[in-house]
Amino acid sequence: MRHRKNTAKLGMKSQHRRATLANLVCSLIKHKRIRTTVARAKVARRLADKVVTLGKEGTLAARRLAIARLNVHGPGVLPDKEARQRWHKNEDIIRILFEEIAPAFKDRNGGYTRVVRVGNRPGDAAEVAILEWTSSVVAPVVVEPEKKGKKEEKKS
Repeated sequence: MRHRKNTAKLGMKSQHRRATLANLVCSLIKHKRIRTTVARAKVARRLADKVVTLGKEGTLAARRLAIARLNVHGPGVLPDKEARQRWHKNEDIIRILFEEIAPAFKDRNGGYTRVVRVGNRPGDAAEVAILEWTSSVVAPVVVEPEKKGKKEEKKS
C-alpha cells in the first residue's frame, strides 16, 4: 500500500528523477509552456510552485536554493561580451525566474501552474498534457478537439 507516500517514482531512480524534474522546470521557466506526460507534469508542477515561492522571496539565500534545486550552472566560457549578454537575457534561468516570473505572481499565494490535458501520444498512448503558468506570463492554451473521419475539402 502507498498510504502517505508522497514521492511519485516515475519509473526512475532518485538521481535520474531529480535531474528530469529540474530539466522540466528549467524548460518551463525558459519556454513558458511545455508538453509532457500527465504524471510528469503533476510532479513538475510541485517543484515549479516551490521554486516560484523562492523567487518571490528574492533574497540571495533564495537564489542559491533555487540554483541548487534546479541544478543550474553558468554559461561556461563565452567568446565575447555580446554572447554573455545574449545568454544573460535569453538563457539565464534564475534571472528569468526572479525578474520576470516571480513578480507576475506577487499577489498570488499558490497555484502558479496549470496542467491542461491534450490527449494521448500516438506512439505509446501515454496521456499527454501541457504544463504552463497561470498568470499573464503566458497566454492560455486553447485545446481543439481532433476531427476524425472527414477531411477538409479544397476550395477552388
